[in-house]
Amino acid sequence: MTTDTPSSHDPDTPDGRYFLVRGRLWRKSNPALDAETRERLVRELMSARRAVQEAKNHPAKMRLARQRVNEAKVALGERGPVWWDDGAPDLNRHLVKNTPYAAWFDRLPKDKFDAPPQSRRSD
Repeated sequence: MTTDTPSSHDPDTPDGRYFLVRGRLWRKSNPALDAETRERLVRELMSARRAVQEAKNHPAKMRLARQRVNEAKVALGERGPVWWDDGAPDLNRHLVKNTPYAAWFDRLPKDKFDAPPQSRRSD
């Protein structure tokens, strides 16, 4: 199962908008959310993810569970409208090598994170 939850080994982009997993950018939660709201939304997201696991072979339940996951992620700022206001595009789920973060990525120490070799830029 692919995860889009950062681990302590996944580097953040210099602007703090994304974390990097296996060469792909994942949008971070809105840092302007207060701790109580963030905690409540993360609990809802985890509950919704458990509901997805429990809904296997039940299409209607699966649809509702996935909708809950999406709603929690939008509320956290990980999907939907971006939480920054400088007009920069949303690069969520893009391969880092195809984004303006490519030069930053190339400067990362190879032992900083686990990335498959094919995800690193080859110029």
